[in-house]
Amino acid sequence: MSAFLQQLPALIGVVIGALGSYLAVMRSDRARSERERATRWEERRLAVYADYARVLKKAVTLSYRVAAHLGNDPHPHPLPLAEAEPLLAEAALARDPAGEALIMLGAPEVVERARVWVLVAMDMERFLREERHAPGTWQALLTRQREARQGYYAAVRTDLALPPGHPARWQIPGTAQPPVPGTR
Repeated sequence: MSAFLQQLPALIGVVIGALGSYLAVMRSDRARSERERATRWEERRLAVYADYARVLKKAVTLSYRVAAHLGNDPHPHPLPLAEAEPLLAEAALARDPAGEALIMLGAPEVVERARVWVLVAMDMERFLREERHAPGTWQALLTRQREARQGYYAAVRTDLALPPGHPARWQIPGTAQPPVPGTR
């Protein structure tokens, strides 16, 4: 029995070591699993955010084209409202499921910024349906749309912990660029 008692501390050490090793592996696996799950959800959110932006931008681009037909925008491919109506309706129908996915998976700030952007896009479509020639009013709508889009992208970047992005203000040859807010 004395041999067993002499070996007991070593045996207890082995059991404690094995238990500690098991717990460390389990904790590591759990942490890895959590990181992988978080990464999957982040990828899904990014896909939803990008899909919503793509769908909304399609409607905005159609608005640019109709505004060009009315003489309010310099877009190089004008489109009469009658031809644009089915395309605008298709864009609106595509926006609904993209918006639902955004509401389901998006961060509250991103969803709020998306709401602001879509309301401006809807204002642009309303303006066009009135078939007005008012370049100044159109430019004000464009400025609001750009600011709303920029706010949406900033919220997405914040939610996904991405670095700041480009403001997406390109000078179109032959047009006056609206001033950037906060500058001269």
